Amino acid sequence: MSDDHLVSELARQALEARGRAYAPYSGFAVGAALLTKDGNIFQGCNIENVAFTPTNCAERTAIFKAVSEGYREFEAIAVAGGKQGKEPKHFCPPCGVCRQVMMEFCSPEFPVYLVKSQQEVKCCRLKELLPAAFESF
Repeated sequence: MSDDHLVSELARQALEARGRAYAPYSGFAVGAALLTKDGNIFQGCNIENVAFTPTNCAERTAIFKAVSEGYREFEAIAVAGGKQGKEPKHFCPPCGVCRQVMMEFCSPEFPVYLVKSQQEVKCCRLKELLPAAFESF
């Protein structure tokens, strides 16, 4: 699979996962598609809770699903977010907590694809999104 096709597929799956978001409080739906080193893709969506702190982001949902299935090596992630029921208008970068969770499992060069549509995708490296990551000493 070519890199362009792979990015397009990740974007498609992030948009698909976004459709399953449970966001009755914020109305902001996010989907993620995480690619493992061996080619598996895990989807995640944000899942809100009325108390807000138990809410889980799409990116962490995908990562936690993959880790719970025995995967710990990842190639890339695609993230799509925006007002629920509408096409994304802006690129939606991961929140700080998700960035730190990614840093736990991924290299600073890890590609994070921000998705507006299957055709509109922007690539950032994790180190650009989290330049001063917390590390164990």
